[in-house]
Amino acid sequence: MSLLNPRAMGEHVSYGELDWRNEFLGARVRVALWLRDEVGEGGTFRKQEIRAVITGTEQVDRRMRDLRPAGWVIRTYRDKPSLQPDQLYLEKIGQPVWEREHRAAGLRQISAKTRRAVYERDGHMCRRCGITAGEEYTEGAQSRARLTLGHVTPYKHGGGVEAADLITECARCNETVQHLTGVQMSPEQVWDRMAALSGPNMKLLMSWIAVDRRHLGKAEEVWALYRQLPAEARDRLAGDLEDLLKR
Repeated sequence: MSLLNPRAMGEHVSYGELDWRNEFLGARVRVALWLRDEVGEGGTFRKQEIRAVITGTEQVDRRMRDLRPAGWVIRTYRDKPSLQPDQLYLEKIGQPVWEREHRAAGLRQISAKTRRAVYERDGHMCRRCGITAGEEYTEGAQSRARLTLGHVTPYKHGGGVEAADLITECARCNETVQHLTGVQMSPEQVWDRMAALSGPNMKLLMSWIAVDRRHLGKAEEVWALYRQLPAEARDRLAGDLEDLLKR
């Protein structure tokens, strides 16, 4: 089956009973089929389009988000700046959740309480690269970080959905770990950087390694919390802090 964008090819692909128009199928399956048939990998779409065609069900947006743990990569304007705020980009079609053996793929839900606890435990920053929400990556201008949760041990190897099973990651690190994509340093390259550190920095790094956590300064802790706020609130607080410093 081709994963090219059917809309770009001027075609509509039909798969008999496995059709997104079939209201007897679950909403998550219908959303997946619509994305497969009407968008395709590399295609863009809008949430309004899904809401218009997947009728008779509530929380269609959530059903679309539920595809991500099954390996579907759907980008927003936050991590792909070329998109409009209401556009989404289907980068990768994941597991075929329309097939019976894959219907439950990625459906073990993480509770909102657990999600908050993990983010707070990890200082609201990626435990792998240290970036906070909304920060630009040092390489690749205009690419900003979005925080998500990853698994210490993958589902398929027995990982669970409790706080101890989860780790805060940015979307880029999460996908690198899951799909082995992107640039990843070798142990030798990391060692070269370790060995080049000054004595005090080596000791600092060793203290982090010993507890598997970076000790944050007070300013860094507040910075990570600040990055979680909406842009309007950040602007207001920046002005308040500037006024405070002038006193």
